[in-house]
Amino acid sequence: MARRRVKLIFGRELVTEPVIYQLGKNYEIVSNIRRADVTRDEGWVLLELTGEPDELDKGVAYLESRGVRVEPAEGDLVE
Repeated sequence: MARRRVKLIFGRELVTEPVIYQLGKNYEIVSNIRRADVTRDEGWVLLELTGEPDELDKGVAYLESRGVRVEPAEGDLVE
């Protein structure tokens, strides 16, 4: 199992969409929300993702295909 920490950034059109739920449902990935800030207009979520490396790659590709910006998470995570 691998672990990856990412920051998801999304705009108004995705704020109400269950993209994190779909990520866990469609891929063998466990997500742990470490920090988040979501408003009506935009949002970001720091996630810790756990799964096989190829599943993590597929999951990140899925998020990007939906229009979510995925960046490596650095610092500021709740331990």
